[in-house]
Amino acid sequence: MDQDSHCTAERELLEAVSRITTFSTTSPTGREQNQANAEISCQVGKENPEKDDLQDSSASLSPNSSMTTKELQEYWRNEKRRCRQVKLLFEIPSTRIVEHHLSKYVMYKIIILQTGSFDSNKSVIERRYSDFEKLHRNLLEEFSEEMEDVSFPKKTLTGNFTEEIINERKLAFKDYLRLLYSMKYIQRSKKFIDFLTRPELQEAYGCLRGGQYTKALEILLEVIGLQERLTRGNPVSIVPTLCAIVVCHKDLENPASAFEYGEKALSRLRVHTSHRYYIPLLETMITLAYELGKDFLSLQEKLEEWKAKKDPIRVFTLKELAVR
Repeated sequence: MDQDSHCTAERELLEAVSRITTFSTTSPTGREQNQANAEISCQVGKENPEKDDLQDSSASLSPNSSMTTKELQEYWRNEKRRCRQVKLLFEIPSTRIVEHHLSKYVMYKIIILQTGSFDSNKSVIERRYSDFEKLHRNLLEEFSEEMEDVSFPKKTLTGNFTEEIINERKLAFKDYLRLLYSMKYIQRSKKFIDFLTRPELQEAYGCLRGGQYTKALEILLEVIGLQERLTRGNPVSIVPTLCAIVVCHKDLENPASAFEYGEKALSRLRVHTSHRYYIPLLETMITLAYELGKDFLSLQEKLEEWKAKKDPIRVFTLKELAVR
């Protein structure tokens, strides 16, 4: 984002806050909601995320008229901070050859760091050639114009496991990821984010369904930091992961940690009360607050307020949602 567009975005955001402050006692019209949506959204242009159990970005970005002026102002302030561009650096320092039954392939170790800061929470993932190839094919389907000049290392009939070929691909894949990340539509696309996070999330949810909460929690804590940096403009998308962490901590009898991550998830749903995780999360937070001796009455009031406005429907528990 260049300096002029950043300043323009800030001015628009401040104007939105001013309008909300003035009219906070009335319900916003559809037009005002749409305008607010446009002002806080960092996902523009041709991006059209698909529905996904691992990344739920279906909730609309519309302010809740029941919030106080102070809460609204804080919400817009947080959204402004989250929408600021995060720059990531991709490195591929090493590889390993895997032989599994009749197959043999190379795994590339990818380290992802946030530039411009001492990023101690680096993310480390592994991907094989076929994973990169699938990503490239998927991106070509959706971003053919942007991908027109992006080269991809081709397969060879022989020599795929020689040191020379492996080192060439290490450099090629590093440049490939950097180039993809430099293109804003691709950077924010679900297909690119899935490539970097989905295998780990699938493993974590598999462990969770199998009752392996310690292993699931270990993986989820590794991936959540990367998810936060990749989806900075869409904070609601990481709510399922945060709630899965809550479930793991709760089942491991760590209520304080569960409550901490529950608060993070709830803050992202403050203006998304129609989100499918909102009520199950509220109910879990009430239980945790009571157990920890914290204020649960305010949470209870929110729950009763929601139930009074909505028709009674079947709501899954937080754990049921996570394992599904």
